[in-house]
Amino acid sequence: MTTDHDHLERHDHSGRHGRHHAHAPGADAMGRAFAIGVILNLGYVAAEVVFGLLAGSLALLADAAHNFGDVLGLAMAWLASALARRAPSARYTYGLRGTSILASLANATLLLLVTGAIAWDAVQRLEAPRPAAGLTVMIVALAGVVVNGFCALLFARGRKGDLNVRAAFAHLAADALVALGVVVAGGLIIVTGWTWIDPAASLVISVVIVLSSWSLMRESLDLALQAVPPGIDRSGVLEYLTGLPGVSEVHDLHIWGMSTTETALTAHLVRPGASLDDALLHRVCEELRSRFAIHHATFQIEGGNDTHPCELAQEGAV
Repeated sequence: MTTDHDHLERHDHSGRHGRHHAHAPGADAMGRAFAIGVILNLGYVAAEVVFGLLAGSLALLADAAHNFGDVLGLAMAWLASALARRAPSARYTYGLRGTSILASLANATLLLLVTGAIAWDAVQRLEAPRPAAGLTVMIVALAGVVVNGFCALLFARGRKGDLNVRAAFAHLAADALVALGVVVAGGLIIVTGWTWIDPAASLVISVVIVLSSWSLMRESLDLALQAVPPGIDRSGVLEYLTGLPGVSEVHDLHIWGMSTTETALTAHLVRPGASLDDALLHRVCEELRSRFAIHHATFQIEGGNDTHPCELAQEGAV
């Protein structure tokens, strides 16, 4: 029999570690994809900055800011993937998974600040337009279509089974479309000679950046504040745990992001008169991972003895 506050933890190491080792070739392929994506996009960002300054094109500088943010995002996802495999230490008992959350928050803040500065300059350029090299804008942006399109293809196969990879694919595909828009702006400048098209294009790109980055900022803040990660149905998890055999009550349920890719859960399960059941705990951890994408579950089993009630249950923690 269990005592009132037996602490039972189940990490399901066999499932999670097996995933790392069994799919090592895929992980290596994604590592190469991240490396190629970061290197190519850094080179393209540098080219956009140089030619944007030489041509006096805010559209190129705005797109460079956007692409640099995506380079940081790619690097963050790559780093998070590497850090997730590092073993916890005596000081960092969860490892360094949380650094990906801090990185995403810093990147989102920096990207929004840079975008705001470029948008302000664009407004000034609209009031007093200056000549911009339309052909230069078009050629450099066309290179961006090729670079981002190629990098997106690197992540196309892996996007179906990995949310991190899917996000990388979506960002790169969107960048290819934005660069295509810059090509159109450059062509219009050549045909019409309307220099206001360049700052107008930079404003449109800035709006796209803000719209795409705002959700990143919000989700990063939520993860930093240990909110339930997006896509996790807390009420569904509670209903599932409450329906487990012998469970009469669930309290002190917490679900939070250990990193941008891994979710943890802790809960107290009240099972009056029940004995230790490792098979049940194993099944629960398996189903939490498959049904709710929760990778690290810890449970405290309680007997529901009124003589020694759980303090957290008395405080109304759910």
